[in-house]
Amino acid sequence: MSADAPSTDSSALDQQARAFEQATEKIRADCVEGRRIICGRILKIFPDGLVVESGYTNLIRAPLNKSWLIPGTVQTTRPASLVEAREPGCVCVGLVFLTALPKSRSTPKPRPYDYVVIQGYPAGQYSYTSVGTIKRTVRRFSASLPTAIRINRDAAGIEPPVLSPAAAPPGK
Repeated sequence: MSADAPSTDSSALDQQARAFEQATEKIRADCVEGRRIICGRILKIFPDGLVVESGYTNLIRAPLNKSWLIPGTVQTTRPASLVEAREPGCVCVGLVFLTALPKSRSTPKPRPYDYVVIQGYPAGQYSYTSVGTIKRTVRRFSASLPTAIRINRDAAGIEPPVLSPAAAPPGK
């Protein structure tokens, strides 16, 4: 083993760390650019999130905007000809899966036909069985930017650099 081995390992590790950070920053920028306001009716509840029919724009008003979860007793309608824009922060239209929901002791648990109004970050796609054996695939959004970054990074197979035991400094 040569005296250059530790610096070569360190250099390779530094390159891997830079590549990981650059990929993560690109994913973060894409998530921020693709963020949408999910405002809609809860259709299905899963342990890891909610299927929401988004596009109920009149939910984005006071006094309803005090909480991300709105009771199903609220009177609202969905505009028939609503089209989703391609700019950050616009209203999301259509069926979506929302994950990484806020947790609070004061907010009741979501129930079918309640409404949500929350900013979501794109996190790939989600497939579920809607009725019988019918499979649906919808866009997945995360209410948490760090979770959206992790989901997208995992889907792309981007892993942080790992210091191998052979390259670890003595005593570690």
